[in-house]
Amino acid sequence: MEPVLFAWGANSYGQLGLGHKEDVLVPQSLKDVSCKCQDVKSITGGGGHSAVITGSGGLFVCGHNKDGQLGLNHTEDVLCFTLCTALSGFCVKQVACGWDFTIILVGSGLVLSCGSNNFGQLGVPQISGPCLIPQKIESLKEKVVDVAAGLRHALAATESGLVLQWGTGMASQAKRANQGKTLPLFLTAKEPCKVTGLEDVKVKTVAASSYHSVLLTDTGKVFTWGRADYGQLGRHVVVPDGQEACTASEQHLELLGNVPVSVPCLNGASQIACGSEHNLAVVGGQCFSWGWNEHGMCGDGTEANVHVPKPVKALGYTNQMLIGCGAGHSMALCQTPH
Repeated sequence: MEPVLFAWGANSYGQLGLGHKEDVLVPQSLKDVSCKCQDVKSITGGGGHSAVITGSGGLFVCGHNKDGQLGLNHTEDVLCFTLCTALSGFCVKQVACGWDFTIILVGSGLVLSCGSNNFGQLGVPQISGPCLIPQKIESLKEKVVDVAAGLRHALAATESGLVLQWGTGMASQAKRANQGKTLPLFLTAKEPCKVTGLEDVKVKTVAASSYHSVLLTDTGKVFTWGRADYGQLGRHVVVPDGQEACTASEQHLELLGNVPVSVPCLNGASQIACGSEHNLAVVGGQCFSWGWNEHGMCGDGTEANVHVPKPVKALGYTNQMLIGCGAGHSMALCQTPH
């Protein structure tokens, strides 16, 4: 069995690594990849860029690079996966791609970032313009074990169990209510700050998106919360005034599914990934997808939004799979016969 890297969905910046900029509605294999597929250990994507990590800790990137989010010390888009040589002295453990920035966790527990910093999303307040080479986030004093990136914000989980966030994101409804809703809908923190209310949660993985979040517990349960207008929560959500979330207006943004709720059909999940408004999960040897599907990133051959998670039939069943999402595209590394 040899692994094959598949990619599908939006591709206007070459983020699929296929060497062109045409959208792809059904998973397509990458026949010419700079790194060997059998060595790929992680896949992820951002607003218009993608990244894979190899077993030796190398980081390969492609796609949109206007703000230097590929960390290649230039701002030209890259159509094929290319090694980020600026990290050659590090063993990359995890990478999280935001809309126009990238967060990188290395084996020592240090976190670096590159790309746009217009909203404080790099966690490096001394940098005002685009950052073309990954820089260390000095204010993260504890060893980090997990990172995530959304539209304009990022998250980090430390070895001691703390969850920290920075950048610009939504204030929680509970926090707004406790303070008489005097807080703005969007809060900005240019340096990592502690997230409260997660002290008793046994989290395995947290994924961030534009305005929704997905959490995977150590028992394989998947929880979703946040905005639901594209079906990205994988469940029916009704806001307090009785209006369905998928038709709710922007003024109800902070009311949509603000409490994490499990998605039963995904029980037993081993992986999760978030795009801008769509998601992937691995359950029982299958890749499930749901949410926004305008560019075919749910992989079902259509461009209709998916409100209930369903298997990506083109990928079939496999005992080994790695998944990743960009804002409007998806990728999966699958074992296939010789």
